[in-house]
Amino acid sequence: MSNDPTPVNDSPFRADPGDRDLAPQFVLPLVVRVERAAPPARTDALETAARAVLVILGDARSTGDGAWAQAMRDWQDARIRKVVRRARGAEWRRAEALDGITVTGKAAEVRVFPPVPLDGWPKELACLQVSGTELDDPEPPVAADPAAPVLWMNPGLGMSAGKAMAQAGHGAQLAWWELPDEERTAWRDAGFPLAVRTPDPERWKRLTTSGLPVVRDAGFTEIAPGSCTVVADHPALR
Repeated sequence: MSNDPTPVNDSPFRADPGDRDLAPQFVLPLVVRVERAAPPARTDALETAARAVLVILGDARSTGDGAWAQAMRDWQDARIRKVVRRARGAEWRRAEALDGITVTGKAAEVRVFPPVPLDGWPKELACLQVSGTELDDPEPPVAADPAAPVLWMNPGLGMSAGKAMAQAGHGAQLAWWELPDEERTAWRDAGFPLAVRTPDPERWKRLTTSGLPVVRDAGFTEIAPGSCTVVADHPALR
């Protein structure tokens, strides 16, 4: 897939079956470091996962003749699947030894890897837990900077931390696709600043009808197909 915005009727996040389902299916693996004594805060983990997706999308190895470019194209030509697993201790060290990129937030660490076939995970990642990752915010997040990109999460959906991290990644990717080249470059050069926040129900209603990119989940896990999970609010898209 090129870097051009994806047509709405060809969105990889649509719940309805389409041509993308006929292509070989790939998944973007993300691993969050969750040590028993010092797990990351939930919002920090969500923001770091979203930035990790943007970092690999903007990496030179992901485009042109780069080492990851074919895998990235294969992944983006099918359904856009992301799976977040957790690791600690020796598991994390083994994950770090694999080809990928580690992105650090305030305290969170997320490693993103080039896409792999849906049933072809490296053994070092296949053994990691995919469910039951629960993270909390010790204190409510501060208000988001209105001049910065914000990924707004649906206040009416209960999602595990791993599921929410994947959804935040989807929202970041939709924003990336929608942006003009110069805005992408500026965002990347600034280190992909962003916030993940949950609006009140009234604001959520306005956001979903604002014309901003909306993630509609395909319903593979946890939530119903077609559910609106994230609105990607980048200043250049308003």
